[in-house]
Amino acid sequence: MLKVKDTLRATVHLAFDGRVFKTYHGADAMRRFENEVRVLRHLEARGCPFVPRLLEADENLPRIVTTNCGQRVEQLDEKRRAEIFSELENFGVRHDDPDVRNVTYRFSDGRFCLIDFEFATILPPK
Repeated sequence: MLKVKDTLRATVHLAFDGRVFKTYHGADAMRRFENEVRVLRHLEARGCPFVPRLLEADENLPRIVTTNCGQRVEQLDEKRRAEIFSELENFGVRHDDPDVRNVTYRFSDGRFCLIDFEFATILPPK
């Protein structure tokens, strides 16, 4: 496995089969884990096509396993970044960390995707 992120809040590994392993640590690890699981399940239920799919959630670690949503984007103009995060709200979620580091590019279909939903908010129904 390849370590792709190691911060005070999480460690992320990419397996050779494409799965992404995210282990939470630090302050509020369990709360952030539970929120990300809840948001990913919400987005999957609504058919959001540009976020990872939750494959496993282990509250004992706490750790999630997701599908890979492409390669990280290094640069993105402000207008396009805002459009991508705004599109997420059509699926009832506000990301709450709309930084380019949370945008990936999926070459298989040429789609920008969003990752890292620890701080996201499920919006009230319209």
